[in-house]
Amino acid sequence: MTTILFDLDGTLIDSTEAILESFHHSYTVHKRSVPDDETIKALIGYPLDVMYLELGIEAEMVQTFVVTYKEHYREISREKTVLLECAREAIEEASRFARLGIVTTKTGLYSRELLEHFGVMDYFEVLIGREDVENPKPHSEPIDKAIELMGCERSSCWMIGDTRLDAGSAKNAAIGCVGVTTGYDNHEQLSTLVDVIEKDALEAVRFIKYMGMK
Repeated sequence: MTTILFDLDGTLIDSTEAILESFHHSYTVHKRSVPDDETIKALIGYPLDVMYLELGIEAEMVQTFVVTYKEHYREISREKTVLLECAREAIEEASRFARLGIVTTKTGLYSRELLEHFGVMDYFEVLIGREDVENPKPHSEPIDKAIELMGCERSSCWMIGDTRLDAGSAKNAAIGCVGVTTGYDNHEQLSTLVDVIEKDALEAVRFIKYMGMK
C-alpha cells in the first residue's frame, strides 16, 4: 500500500504570521534588533536553533531564544495558523488510497495540537517532530523513523513538501518526492532536487495516486 509523508509548514498549513510574531517577540524580550521578515522567512523549514544561529544569535544564547519563541508560539499558534487551500481535501483524498504520516522540523507537540485543532490529526498514523530525531531534514532520519514506526515499504513511500529540505530528506531516504509551490521555496529552487513539482498538496496527492495506478 502507498504511504504518503507530509511536511507541515508551507505544505499543509500556513503559520507564517505566528512564526514571524514569535521571532519578533523573542528578539524584543532579549533586547536585540529584530531581523527583517524576508530574512526570517528564507530560513523557515530549518530547526529553530539553526535559524537563530543563521540570524546571528550566539550559540550560547540560542536555547534561551528558542524557549522564549516556543512559549509565545504555543499561545498564538492556533489563532494565527490556517490550513492551506485544498489541504483538507488533499488529506482526505490521500487517506482513501494511502497510509499517512507527518514529518516536520516543527516541535511535534505543537504540531499535533494544531492538527487536532483543525480536526485532521486522526488521518495520520505517525507524527515525527524535531524532538523525535537527532538529525532533522534534510537528513534521512525523520523519514527513516516514520517508515520504521509505520512498518511500511520504502519502495511505495512518498514525501510531499515545499522546500529543498523535504526533497533532500526524501532523496537521502531513497523514497519518492513531490514538491509543492505553496510554501517557502519556489519552483526553481525545488527543481534542483526534485523532478515532480505541483501547485499544491492536492495535486501532489493526485500525482501519487496516478503513479500507483500505472
